[in-house]
Amino acid sequence: MAEIKVSAESRSDFGKNASRRLRQKGMVPAIVYGGKGENIAVAVNPKELQKVLRSEAGRNAILKLEVAGQGATSAILKGWQVDPVKENFLHADFYRIAMDVALRITVPIAVKGEARGVKTEGGILELVLRQIEVECLPGDIPERIEVDVTDLDLNGALRVSDLPISAKVKVLQNPDQVVVHVVSVKEEVPAPTAAAVPAEGEAAAATPAEPEVVKKGKKEEEPAE
Repeated sequence: MAEIKVSAESRSDFGKNASRRLRQKGMVPAIVYGGKGENIAVAVNPKELQKVLRSEAGRNAILKLEVAGQGATSAILKGWQVDPVKENFLHADFYRIAMDVALRITVPIAVKGEARGVKTEGGILELVLRQIEVECLPGDIPERIEVDVTDLDLNGALRVSDLPISAKVKVLQNPDQVVVHVVSVKEEVPAPTAAAVPAEGEAAAATPAEPEVVKKGKKEEEPAE
């Protein structure tokens, strides 16, 4: 996995107002933590974050984080916050890593090929598990895990234990968990017509009366007047 360089500047102002002023200058407040070092407050250009997230490895990319005046350290982009309306970055977290210490991370799953159950049997392919949790050294982090579904028949499934994963990567997910399967197309139940649905206030009138029970036997005589 290729290493990506990210530049950052140290900052000494904290709090909501300081973060707001920093964003107005076009920078994103961030924190560097983890490993044997102390927490460091930094500011980073949002273009640097976009560069990481748009890379092939995405959030699992190994970074060479260079903090002005404090040297460089290996890190990953552990998390970030985005404004739900403006969609601009609000904050970011960088986590220091050591190349000889294993990490627990999630890796995306990618489907490859066209399932036989879809192509010739009219089924639908459903990706149940979109990412998987693994543990490995930073240098062994896979960008994605590809699963070939070409030989998957109707009602067939592939599980975690079927994934092609390197021996250097330890899977932390349940091996019996379904990753992808081919299911039958469900038949749609027709909606009731307007005539079949009684209008409000007419429910009682629309309901047929209980049939009268006629007793067999001698008919009762009518009383004389």
